[in-house]
Amino acid sequence: MLEEAQTRTLALQARMKDLNIRQAVFTDESSIAYLAGFWGYLGIEFGRPTMLVVHAEDAPVVITPLMESEMVAAMTWVEDVRVWEDMGQRTWGRALAGALGEAPGEIWVEKSSIPAIVRNHLDEAYPGVPIRDISAVLGDMRMIKSPFEIAVMKEAGQIAGAMMAAAHDSLREGAQEYESALAVIDAGTRRAAAFLTDKGWERFISPMIHNLQILQSGQDTSMVHRRASVRHYRRGDPVYFCFCNMAQFKQYKLGFDRMFHIGEASDEAARVQQAAIDAQQAAIASIRPGIEAQEVAAAANEIYASRGFETGYRTGRSIGMAYLEAPELKTGDRTILQPGMTFAVDGGISIDGVTAGRIGDSIVVTDTGCEYITHYPRELLITDH
Repeated sequence: MLEEAQTRTLALQARMKDLNIRQAVFTDESSIAYLAGFWGYLGIEFGRPTMLVVHAEDAPVVITPLMESEMVAAMTWVEDVRVWEDMGQRTWGRALAGALGEAPGEIWVEKSSIPAIVRNHLDEAYPGVPIRDISAVLGDMRMIKSPFEIAVMKEAGQIAGAMMAAAHDSLREGAQEYESALAVIDAGTRRAAAFLTDKGWERFISPMIHNLQILQSGQDTSMVHRRASVRHYRRGDPVYFCFCNMAQFKQYKLGFDRMFHIGEASDEAARVQQAAIDAQQAAIASIRPGIEAQEVAAAANEIYASRGFETGYRTGRSIGMAYLEAPELKTGDRTILQPGMTFAVDGGISIDGVTAGRIGDSIVVTDTGCEYITHYPRELLITDH
């Protein structure tokens, strides 16, 4: 991972030289992990920013809270790690000023994700200095995943598969939603642990599956992003699991969704679910290098229209170290697909207060089409226990 991160940083520095960008400040956790190979465990929500300053000509600089500096220094390939403290004169503002140097002509940041506390500091400390956006430069690099990255994402896919199997096995009349969530966490954590060692960089990687399980059952299935509750399952209930905020490994995040039915499915529920499956499969069948991202959405939208359903906002999104990367599979996105791009591709229909149809998988674009990263049956799923 660290060799990969260093190689990416060198490529970014070369691109910065071409664009005459002297230095950039990265504050997004996924960007820092992508370039420096580490991520913190407190973060900006505690008012403690971590930053990576990348110079076009000089070595990069990590700025991190003192309390995390031992871990950070052991996790990153970057040698220049500068620390700051909550009290006294060793503030993060001073550390950042030292990394930027005197009188920078312009400062490049990730405008869409820079924390307000850092942006406000830059505006106050460097009045009149242009603040420019580096996001697209790094975003273009992140579109195409390396073989190393794809291998990690496939491990994440195996973890996600274990989670979905546990979810399926947990479904029975009378069981409660939260019990399914616990089963998912346990199965995913155990599968992730099997990929890890307690040596070197990997000793800092937690196998723990976390975040609140997105799970809806019964008529609430149409709500899309409700969390697991104490509701009891009933016969005929649709049950929806979304792992988009949980299926991740070594910071690589997938999209993965399935819908199940407890014991049986009504004719209408089956019709809705089958339409979602068919739309997703049409989208995936269309994926190949050379087409526009919006063409994938168009393939799904044709199915929705033919079955009498409205189209959604998008059919998929690029995935990687961030939950949402570019491009997106939606109308208006004319990005040309290339081998190595990775996407979460969804089929989704909501009928408010009644039911829903949902399915989602992660794929990687290949030279001739695409390959699944996530694996679980893509059909009407009815529990038999």
